[in-house]
Amino acid sequence: MDTRPIETWLTDMDGVLVHEDVPIPGAQEFVEALKASGLPFQVLTNNSIFTPRDLRARLLGSGMDVPEESIWTSALATAQFLHDQRPGGTAYVVGEAGLTTAMHDIGYVMTDRDPDYVVLGETRTYSFEAITRAIRLVDGGARFIATNPDVSGPSQHGMLPATGSVAALISTATGRRPYFIGKPNPLMMRTALNRVNAHSETTVMIGDRMDTDIISGLEAGLRTVLVATGSTRPDEVERFPYRPTMVCDSIADLVGLVGKGL
Repeated sequence: MDTRPIETWLTDMDGVLVHEDVPIPGAQEFVEALKASGLPFQVLTNNSIFTPRDLRARLLGSGMDVPEESIWTSALATAQFLHDQRPGGTAYVVGEAGLTTAMHDIGYVMTDRDPDYVVLGETRTYSFEAITRAIRLVDGGARFIATNPDVSGPSQHGMLPATGSVAALISTATGRRPYFIGKPNPLMMRTALNRVNAHSETTVMIGDRMDTDIISGLEAGLRTVLVATGSTRPDEVERFPYRPTMVCDSIADLVGLVGKGL
């Protein structure tokens, strides 16, 4: 048991704080406890569709007041990665406002004429024309980046294909795999930590998926908490070759641990 105080909290959003737009019991109290403690925290999401402003409004509608600067998306992490790798570059972007805004903010030029990168994000209306153009550009030598590897996502009408599925289509056509930025890449955690000048040794990652949240937190050197309100059931934990630091029923169980150790 690691008794060092927790100085920074990272938490997934969907499945931990909310289901769609319905708050998970205890989430509002947990966010208020974090804010009252003064400890830095980041809400992480692999969803690249929305800007932090959009997501803040969504969380407000669910009764949680999370500042924009405390929301870290795979789109922001992707833009940060590209800015570090090739400042002022060019990209052909397939995605929505969360990704295009993040790319604009780092000074990237979006073009389909010999871009440095093809950047694939999530969108609710994938255009076959846009995917075809992405295939031709990747085949022509553009570097292939994708915001996250999630192959599907939920909607009110059932499952939707997500970034990973479309990336597989482009990969099959070109023979070139993308570099995925979002979870389970621990880069997502590292960039979130750097954003608040935090240290991995005193940070906890809360998630609902063993194969994204927990593995990326583990690989980034964080303590990890799996909550049983999302994708991975507690009885499935033993199937994985790695374990979280703690398994709990929901985020409500963690309210009293803010400012303490695990």
